[in-house]
Amino acid sequence: MDLEEVADELYGLLPGDFVAARTEAARRARAAGDRALATEVAALGKPSTAAWACNALVREQPDEIAGLVELGDLLREAQESLAGDQLRALGTQRSRLLAALTRQARVVAARLGLPLSDAVADQVEQTLRAALADPDAGEALLAGRLTGPLSVSGGLGVRPDLRVVPPPRPARPVPERPARPAPDPAAEERRRAEEERRRAAEERRQRELAEAREDAEAAADLAEEAARGARTARERAGRAERRAAELAARVEELAAELARVREEAAEADGEAGTARRRADAAGRAAERAAAERDAAAARVTDLERAGR
Repeated sequence: MDLEEVADELYGLLPGDFVAARTEAARRARAAGDRALATEVAALGKPSTAAWACNALVREQPDEIAGLVELGDLLREAQESLAGDQLRALGTQRSRLLAALTRQARVVAARLGLPLSDAVADQVEQTLRAALADPDAGEALLAGRLTGPLSVSGGLGVRPDLRVVPPPRPARPVPERPARPAPDPAAEERRRAEEERRRAAEERRQRELAEAREDAEAAADLAEEAARGARTARERAGRAERRAAELAARVEELAAELARVREEAAEADGEAGTARRRADAAGRAAERAAAERDAAAARVTDLERAGR
C-alpha cells in the first residue's frame, strides 16, 4: 500500500465518507508499521463538493476529459497558427464541450447521490476551463484527486495552488519558441479534419441527447395516458361489480317472493277445492231437503182433501 493507492481509493468516495475512510486508512498504515505513510494519509485534504464532482467525472468519462485537455493544447497552438475563423470555430467547440461536460458532471453527481447546486456547478465549469487553459491544470484534473476547484486568472494563468494529491510537479518553464517553419498543408488539413470530426461527434451527441429526451417525454406521456386509462377501467369495473351484486341480491329477493307466492297459491288452490266439495255436498243436501219439503206438502194436501 502506498500513498497513490490510498489517494485513488479515498478520492473516489463521497465527501461525507472521506474523513472516516481516511482515518481507517491511516490506522491500517500504522498497524502495518508504516508511520510515514500514516502521517501522509492523515494529511490528505477532504475534497470540496466541486472537486469531488470533477474527480467523479474524470473516473467516469476519462476519454472526454482527455479530449478537453487535448483541445486546450490545440487552442494554444492555434493562437499562433490559425486564422480568425478557425479560432472562432475552436472557441465555439470549447464552449460546447465545457457546457456538455458540466452537465455530465451534474448527471454523474446526481446519480451518485449528491446533486450539485448551481454555484457548485459553476465551480466545476471553472475547473474544466482551467484544465483547458493550462497543461499542468489539465494533468491535475486527469489525476482525479483534486481537493478544491481550479480557476483561471485574467491572464489565462491558473492559480498556483492546484489542490491535487499527491501534488503535481512544479509548473514547467516555458521555453522560448523557435521560429515556426512554414505551415505544413498536410498537417493543416489533418487538423481541420480532426476538428470537423470532433465537431460532428459533438453535434451527433447533442442530437442523440435531444432525441433521447424527446423519447423519454413521449414515453412519460404514454405511461400517464395508460395509467389514466387503467384508472378509468378500474372505476368502471368497480361500478359494474357493484351493480351486478345489487342485481344478484334483487334476484334472490324476487326468487324468495316467487316461492312464497307459489306456496300461498297452492294453499289457496287446496282451500278452493275443499270449498267446492263442501258446496257440492250442501247443494245435494238442499236438493234432498227441497224434495222432502215438496213431498210433505203434497201429503198435507192429500190429507186435507180426504177430510172433506
